[in-house]
Amino acid sequence: MTRTPRTQPRDTPILLFDDQCGVCRRIARWVSASARDRSGATRVIVRPIGSDPAALRALHPGLDIWDAYATIHLLMPDGSMRLGGEAVAQVLRALRSTAWFAWCFGISILGFRPFQAVLNVAYAILADVRPLFGCDSCGTSSGWVRAIRWVIGSLRAVISKKPRPQVTPHGSPHPIAALRA
Repeated sequence: MTRTPRTQPRDTPILLFDDQCGVCRRIARWVSASARDRSGATRVIVRPIGSDPAALRALHPGLDIWDAYATIHLLMPDGSMRLGGEAVAQVLRALRSTAWFAWCFGISILGFRPFQAVLNVAYAILADVRPLFGCDSCGTSSGWVRAIRWVIGSLRAVISKKPRPQVTPHGSPHPIAALRA
């Protein structure tokens, strides 16, 4: 999902991450290291969310601190904002090491982007199982419940040989963000 409020244009996208979450910190370190080009310039700025809602609103007037903790946010140079799987795809496009395959997220077949849909589901699964990897600070409190339900539903589907239950993408689009769009 993309939102475009009135902000000052920047040269580089800003990826917000929860510095209290071990999963988010590891991913942020990888993005930060991968975002440097040969000249030393960075293609993505990696910034912790912090605890100051006013500082986040200074970056983007439509940004809510609780939304930022629940779903990955990428603030684009043109002032728009990417959330969830869309943010992940955009980061992968910006990195030299992943740009070679990230173009596939833009492929559209009759208006449906299958590779982006797979990425959205993968992001939803990671977002829901973050507590299993030690993340207690980001996401929603229902993450454990959703992860356990998903695992149980998947096991039942395998045992009964029925189709696997549909996964609701977490943050793609984020329910709160959809109301504000």
